[in-house]
Amino acid sequence: MIAGNAWVDGLVRMGVIGLLVPVGVIALTYLERKVIGRLQMRLGPMRVGPYGTLQGFADTIKLLTKEDVRPQTADRWTFELAPFVIVVPVLMALVTLPFTADIFVRNLTLGLFYIVAVSGLSIVGFVMAGWGSDNKYALIGGIRAAAQLISYEIPLVMAVLAVAMVGQTLNLANIVDNQSDVPYILYQPLAFIIFTVAGLAELYRQPFDIPVAESEVVGGPFVEYSGIRWSMFQMGEFVNLVLISILGSLIFLGGWNWPIGSGAPGIAQFVLMLVKTSAFILFFMWMRASMPRLRIDQLMSYCWQLLLPFAFLQIIINGLVLVYVWPDPVMAILSFPATGAALYLTYRAARASGVHYQPGFQGVGSVL
Repeated sequence: MIAGNAWVDGLVRMGVIGLLVPVGVIALTYLERKVIGRLQMRLGPMRVGPYGTLQGFADTIKLLTKEDVRPQTADRWTFELAPFVIVVPVLMALVTLPFTADIFVRNLTLGLFYIVAVSGLSIVGFVMAGWGSDNKYALIGGIRAAAQLISYEIPLVMAVLAVAMVGQTLNLANIVDNQSDVPYILYQPLAFIIFTVAGLAELYRQPFDIPVAESEVVGGPFVEYSGIRWSMFQMGEFVNLVLISILGSLIFLGGWNWPIGSGAPGIAQFVLMLVKTSAFILFFMWMRASMPRLRIDQLMSYCWQLLLPFAFLQIIINGLVLVYVWPDPVMAILSFPATGAALYLTYRAARASGVHYQPGFQGVGSVL
């Protein structure tokens, strides 16, 4: 704490995050373009700076200097406030995430509950962007976004609730401390898969990019935005990507602990969190480059008919273990068969709908 003043200490930490967020978004944009280019046998950005490292800064300057156009028939306040309604809740949730035992802005006792509650407010921003633009494609995209995000928010919250049941706490630092011996992914693989899939849907990225599908709704809620307001939507997407990745690392991968064993000391905590968070981020980028877009009926039926029932099953398994005071390995014994069943049913649904990897296909990706 700086000079014993909690307010000054908090403002300084928030200021540091305020500086890191734009730079981090630029770095993630460059990384994603390079990763997707590599997966598609391309080089990605190469022109601006050494190996294209300054491409993100050039794009930022371009977006900041572009004219901010608002349609004449758009609702002014709804149209202009929508980017802030999407970005601000994600930033509010991000500042409560501990990155190590000592690096955090505020370590809340109900941190897990706060993150789930605040991050869900971004849904309103998509509806505002779609409605305020006075564009039929934007409105359809906003409605799609609301339906998708509300639907997948339920299994996501239930997967997080399953972790809270086992840890008997909503404090993220305490949840990490409880994984000092074994990470929760080994006890609750089903909850981990549900969290990952639902998190991918919350990011509206492929194969869940229906709200912003360019071939269907021409970019969805963002179709009428340009310049800095459009860049705010992109910043919200990447900040949400980091939020989901850090949260998954904390509650399933042991946070700043070693994969197996006691807690890590000093700088090793930061390195471990960076590696685990990066693994999540790279996985989401890989999925974007290799999976086809689902239809709206496939997306909704997968959530309500498969993901949600298995989320309930994970809650029931955890409840039985807690009520009958069974040892933690029993939770893993019950969860692994359920995980296998969920993966098998997902594979069957993919085969039935035609979404699968084609044998002998040269390159990375799936085909319909």
